[in-house]
Amino acid sequence: MPITTDDPPDAPATSTTRRALLITLASISAVVLLLDQASKAWAVRSLVEGERHELVGDLLGVQLVFNPGAALSIATGMTWLLTVVATVVIVVVVRASRRIGSRAWAVALGLLLGGAVGNLTDRWIREPGPARGHVVDFIAYADWFVGNVADIAIVAAAILIVILATLGIHLDGTRDGRGDGDSGDEASDEPRDEAGTGEARDVPTDAAPAVAPTTTTATEQNV
Repeated sequence: MPITTDDPPDAPATSTTRRALLITLASISAVVLLLDQASKAWAVRSLVEGERHELVGDLLGVQLVFNPGAALSIATGMTWLLTVVATVVIVVVVRASRRIGSRAWAVALGLLLGGAVGNLTDRWIREPGPARGHVVDFIAYADWFVGNVADIAIVAAAILIVILATLGIHLDGTRDGRGDGDSGDEASDEPRDEAGTGEARDVPTDAAPAVAPTTTTATEQNV
């Protein structure tokens, strides 16, 4: 039995594309994690807790802070809960990555995963103990709050996810509204639509010769 070659090429292509997207996601996560932990190590080694050094006037500076809560010092007494939330986020991102089909989503999830792992690492390795560790923050934004590289990645991921959702781009790479376009193409392929009406296409063009012999036969019988 001959083996068709139409379907097999599609599977490797899909697998290759998804593998490339997963590599992109993992690479971005690794870069974010590396930058986050390296910058935190520098801050702990070079800065004194509570001392602020201005970089751009009062708008931007560096100030070492050990944050037991989330951004803006929210939930400072619930460090363990933030550890659980970060762990859940990581699990959700990893599971969702199995359906990845969009480069933009790979970038967004890579940023989110790297940022979440970066801050979760602090929760586990820093004082006062595992799952209760304080996150190292050192980037001071005016008098608003102090953050870190992981926070920047998480915020960037959130913005990108909102943009993708607004544009109707799904995790698997499909877009909203594409089905309407496909249905229109299928309708235009119908033979009866080319003439504008179905009746003209229902009557075959060779029907006229079929009538002529019948009329001629009747005439000959009358003669």
